[in-house]
Amino acid sequence: MNSPSNGFKNESDDLAYSSSSSSIATASSEPKKGPLSFLSGSITSLSFSLLSLFISKKIVLYFSIHTLNYSSPIAQSIASGFKTLIIGISFLATFTFGFIGLGLFLVFIRSLIEGNKVKTD
Repeated sequence: MNSPSNGFKNESDDLAYSSSSSSIATASSEPKKGPLSFLSGSITSLSFSLLSLFISKKIVLYFSIHTLNYSSPIAQSIASGFKTLIIGISFLATFTFGFIGLGLFLVFIRSLIEGNKVKTD
């Protein structure tokens, strides 16, 4: 380490060195994720996606049965925006969980293929 020209050590240099060395030590001690963890994550995410889809359908059904009838145009606009926001968030959760589940399943397939390549080499 280079010291400043005034002869004093910079405390931030010591902190940066100790934090980087401790992060390297913890990163090497973590176990590597295997295909089973990718598969379980994929199944979990896809099941949350199906649950979100079920809830989203129920929300759409509820709002289609209970129409918004307000005498004030401002209240009607706020209620319509709120309804759109709730429906949008529910379907966003559905597609987010679905894409995560699909991605984890593809990583699971890739880890199986790469595992076979390593064993044959």
